[in-house]
Amino acid sequence: MSSASVTDLTPVTSGVKGLVEDALAETGGLLRLAPCWVPRSFLQPGKRLKLHPDDLYAFGLHRGGIDERWFASTTPAANDNRTADEGLSYVVAAGRRFTLAAAVAECGAGLIGPAIWDRYQRWPVYSKFFDNMGPIPHHLHQSQAQARLVGQEGKPESYYFPPQHNNVGNNFPYTFMGLEPGTTKAQVRRCLENWNRGDNGILDLSRAYRLKPGTGWLIPPSVLHAPGSLCTYEPQWGSDVFGMYQSLVEGREVPWALLVKDMPKERHRDLDFIVDQLDWAENLDPNFKDNHYLEPIPVAGSQGEGYCDRWIVYGQVKGEQYFTAKELTVEPGVTCVIRDGGAYGLITVQGQGRINRLKLDCPKLIRFHDQTEDEVFCTEATARAGVTFENTSAVEPLVMLRYFGPGVHPDAPAIGAWRLTRA
Repeated sequence: MSSASVTDLTPVTSGVKGLVEDALAETGGLLRLAPCWVPRSFLQPGKRLKLHPDDLYAFGLHRGGIDERWFASTTPAANDNRTADEGLSYVVAAGRRFTLAAAVAECGAGLIGPAIWDRYQRWPVYSKFFDNMGPIPHHLHQSQAQARLVGQEGKPESYYFPPQHNNVGNNFPYTFMGLEPGTTKAQVRRCLENWNRGDNGILDLSRAYRLKPGTGWLIPPSVLHAPGSLCTYEPQWGSDVFGMYQSLVEGREVPWALLVKDMPKERHRDLDFIVDQLDWAENLDPNFKDNHYLEPIPVAGSQGEGYCDRWIVYGQVKGEQYFTAKELTVEPGVTCVIRDGGAYGLITVQGQGRINRLKLDCPKLIRFHDQTEDEVFCTEATARAGVTFENTSAVEPLVMLRYFGPGVHPDAPAIGAWRLTRA
């Protein structure tokens, strides 16, 4: 890991196309990214992001602790009192820095491919590490139609629990998801009516699942979930909308404002409207785990001698593939070439090596402004042509997580396909 400070680099806000093209030529079609840290005022950091303990409150105590690191993000974080670039990843090249959002805006299809660019005019997904000491409130992310009412976009999301970041499970490695079959709208409405009486009892209507490192979940919009305390890799849609339906978590108040922040203002006290934000069919699904749980599946044809590529996020939401993700493990001294159908963001979670002409090195401890050598953005053309991965260690595996945009992998498995690999 380099000890150079990202803030020492010259910021560039426009005219970055030439810098991008030069960087791609030098690295073999890759962009080096700097760490992107995000705080949450209502949560307690889990301390597994490798961020230096002195920097957990680098944004200031009033902003809360840093419990998230965002990857290849062009999506602003929807925090109160946020900085102008909060949630946006920076590209580092030739002693300068500029946002990945600026690079995509100027280079378009040359970075993310014509299919995604023509449809969305942006990189419409991102991923993060989400790391907390305990559980967070039972909440949902609005659907596209619901979010459009406030000028936002809806958000499906997914989880994978990398073993490298989960040597400890922290206080509550269980996640409540959905609602117990048979739950009624009147019961949920009563929880909202009891908001200011302490614990409003929403978890009494839900079901908790024990979280297991090396597995994951796919969560559609409008489904209640209260993520537990494993450090989570979260490929998701490029939006930060949510509504918190739980009033008290581990003795901490959840303000009503966090319930209604992404609902029309005139509906902020309309309990029936708030209850109807839930997708009732999905929340009451009696086979919820069968229809949302993920275990890794080897990618067809990618198990060579000394390396293995695995699907970790796959499946569809309402018949559409919004994102996928893979985990590549390369054994010591091994080199392999991996081809993918589209652009991706990559984070290294173990070991050291090379990706094309860039160094990869998983850091042990990161200061708030440090540049690292663990994160990369790969263009569509480069991914399709094939990327060379080399493990330069003699003793330790090189392990990387990479996530992809919508429709990139029509060959990805369906939910539940992991059972076939256990037969």
